[in-house]
Amino acid sequence: MPDSEPTVQELFDLTGRTALITGASGWLGTSFARGLAEAGASVVVGSRVQARAEQTAAKLPGSAAHHGVELDQMDETSCDRGFKAAVKAAGKIDILVNNGNEAPEGDIWNTTGESFSRVQLNATAYFLLARMLRDHAVDGGRPASVVMLGSMYGVVGSYPDAYEGVCGPSPVAYHALKGGIIHMTRHLAVYWAKDRVRVNCLSPGPFPSDTVPAELPGRLSTKCPMARMGRPHELKGALMLLASDAGSYITGQNILVDGGWTAW
Repeated sequence: MPDSEPTVQELFDLTGRTALITGASGWLGTSFARGLAEAGASVVVGSRVQARAEQTAAKLPGSAAHHGVELDQMDETSCDRGFKAAVKAAGKIDILVNNGNEAPEGDIWNTTGESFSRVQLNATAYFLLARMLRDHAVDGGRPASVVMLGSMYGVVGSYPDAYEGVCGPSPVAYHALKGGIIHMTRHLAVYWAKDRVRVNCLSPGPFPSDTVPAELPGRLSTKCPMARMGRPHELKGALMLLASDAGSYITGQNILVDGGWTAW
C-alpha cells in the first residue's frame, strides 16, 4: 500500500474538525450529534432554546469540546446570529448538518396557504446556513462539507392506504419541502465544487418517533422490503461518509437510507 494512501480509519476520523448541527436535540439530531462526536469532531449543537442546546452538548461523548448555541432556523436573523455564535465558540466550522425541521400543520386537505409557505422556510434556512458555511470556509482557505436532510418523501409519494383510518395523509408541504431540498443540494454542489465545499443530502426513510400513532409503524412496515422501521443510529454511517474525507469525491448526491422503500 502506498504511504500516501489513507487508511479507512483515517478517512472517517473527524478529529480536529468542527461540526454545526441544527435541530440537534431532536429525534434524529441527537444520534447525528453523538455520531459526529464519536468520530472525534467538536460538535456545536444548534437549538431554538439555548439551555437545551447546552444540555445536549454536555452529554456528547469524546474528548473534543462541544458547545451549544441558540439557533431558530425559521428566523433569518437567528440563523445569522447562531452561525456567528458557533464560530465564536468553536473557532471554525468545517461541517454543517442542516437537520432542523419545523413540522407542518395540516395535511393535503386542510393545510392553509400560510402554513404551507411557512414550512418552506426550512429550506430557506438550509440555503442561508449553507452559504454562510461556504463563505466561512472560503475565507479560511479550508474545505468544508454540507449535509442536508431530505427524505424518501422528497423522492416518492406516500401510500394513501398506510395512513387511512390511522391519521391524516403525509403533509403535502413536507413533500414539497424535501423535494426542494434534494434539488437545491445538486444546484449548490455544482457551483461550490470549485471552492472545495461539498454539498450532499441524506434522505431517511421511515424513522418514526414514539409520538406517532401506535398503529402507523406496522402499516408503514408493509411498504418496506425490510419490513421494519429504521432506528436513528442506522443513519450514523451514511452521515459519517458524507461529513468525512471518506466521501471526499462525493458531492451533489442524495443518499437514501430507507430499508429499500424506494427500490420498488
